[in-house]
Amino acid sequence: MTYGWNTTRGAYRTPEAVQSLEALRETGTEWIALSFFTYQETFSSTEIGFDYGRTMTDRDIEFAVKKAKELGMKVCLKPVVNSRDGLWRARITFPEDAHDYWEKWFRSYENFLLHYAELAEELGCEMFCIGCEMIGTEARTGQWRQVIEKVRNVYHGPLIYNANHGKEEGVEWFDQVDLIGTSAYYPVAEKPGDSEETMIANWQKVKIKLEKLHRKFKKPIVFMEIGCRSAGGCAAMPWDFEHTDLPVSEEEQARFYSSCLKVFWDVPWFGGFFWWDWSTKLYPIEEANSNTYFDIYGKKAEAVLREWYEKERG
Repeated sequence: MTYGWNTTRGAYRTPEAVQSLEALRETGTEWIALSFFTYQETFSSTEIGFDYGRTMTDRDIEFAVKKAKELGMKVCLKPVVNSRDGLWRARITFPEDAHDYWEKWFRSYENFLLHYAELAEELGCEMFCIGCEMIGTEARTGQWRQVIEKVRNVYHGPLIYNANHGKEEGVEWFDQVDLIGTSAYYPVAEKPGDSEETMIANWQKVKIKLEKLHRKFKKPIVFMEIGCRSAGGCAAMPWDFEHTDLPVSEEEQARFYSSCLKVFWDVPWFGGFFWWDWSTKLYPIEEANSNTYFDIYGKKAEAVLREWYEKERG
């Protein structure tokens, strides 16, 4: 499960965050992606900074990692760069011939990444994510290879890169990482309230496509992000977080979870799920049936997940 996204510095070290991690562990979850972000000013900026009000401190991260480990969970550290102008990080790019801009950006990104790679090594994080949905940069194969080489000098665990659904084939340097990650927000429903059978059929198509990717690179595939909101129509647009007027539908979210688990659970080349997402501060359990966000705490999707994870523990 991705834990603690879109929170501010200090949020990991609150009593509510500790209670949230404990509740997450009770679902049977074995891994968290500890994901946080900082900003570059615009999609075309070349400097990545530390945002005092937003970026988690190293002490925050250390606290969360140690607490997760105390609870028996493994940690993938996942630092992310966002653009303060509101554009999706996939838009971070420069013209192909703007060599100076590319060099400056990759130098700044490398510094950003190496800091957290070193921290992941010191804290014993079991995995490190080197990037998330950075589609505009992915064609810069040589520069990505250089970044990965330097990361491996300071972090000695497995590396993963988080591509975006439908764009996985554009990453030619997947041979340099240990696991292939993707944000698996595939629109497997075809209409609001769609059946689990339809979702399963569409996940099967996704599986065929991803198996080809696995065969090309001989790497496990991991859903580095996957989930949908508990709102009507969201299984047809699982990435959506903007349509806040949609009606509550725990059932649709639960069918999304169940259909994906049924298709990928026993696939030998499939590495696992990091569901999106679990908040540091949970809503009161009695509000679960009115909440329309990605969280599954107290919802039917949580019951689905618990059932599968209990089956795994046997």
